[in-house]
Amino acid sequence: MSSPTLEKHSAALDAAENTASQMITATFRIRRFNPEVSEEASWQDFQLEIDPKERVLDALHKIKWDQDGTLTFRRSCAHGICGSDAMRINGKNRLACKTLIKDINPQKPITVEAIKGLTVLKDLVVDMEPFFQAYRDVMPFLITNGNEPTRERRQTAEDRERFDDTTKCILCAACTSSCPVFWNDGQYFGPAAIVNAHRFIFDSRDEGGEQRLEILNDKDGVWRCRTTFNCTDACPRGIEVTKAIQEVKRALITRRF
Repeated sequence: MSSPTLEKHSAALDAAENTASQMITATFRIRRFNPEVSEEASWQDFQLEIDPKERVLDALHKIKWDQDGTLTFRRSCAHGICGSDAMRINGKNRLACKTLIKDINPQKPITVEAIKGLTVLKDLVVDMEPFFQAYRDVMPFLITNGNEPTRERRQTAEDRERFDDTTKCILCAACTSSCPVFWNDGQYFGPAAIVNAHRFIFDSRDEGGEQRLEILNDKDGVWRCRTTFNCTDACPRGIEVTKAIQEVKRALITRRF
């Protein structure tokens, strides 16, 4: 009769062999920039053995921990919620923690670079302050008048559904940094700021809609959108960003929201 310990050991060996057989050699071509070393950015290749079912973020960790500790990038939750690891992977804005290696053709070098339109501080890290300033400028909070209520502000399911889509934003900047108007002129509020304005403009409990519309009626506001749909394609949360921008434009014209 076989021993349970031996059976467990055999199962563990089989699992290890299966994992090893699934490993591939992938090349990651990363755009490096260190202002303390050079004013010019350059590409650097890293090769590593990795399971194709792992994520690009896992590969970046392996490179930083095992090959080059100077590689710099942002990440936090690693589960597609914090939005901190947005970057351009094979030319498209994505979250590194949600992008599986097997889905981006690992037979060819996988390019990884910082998102566009924002100043690169080092490697894959950009200065997010202009992005967050635009977010703050649209007053992304509930505005009400009168006395403080003695109970919660109630809202119907239909009223909530009106702006439900734009509550999903995680401020990763993937949409804004995919916008050619933003690339050309960083003064443009950008899709993410407009999405977060939309979330409150169409909230039936909010009373600051007119103020936000006036802010977005500026020359750097909502009218700069050229409806290229880059923002919608780039959103890792599936928000219909272009649709939200058009709804804000319509509200500006009709003053109905």
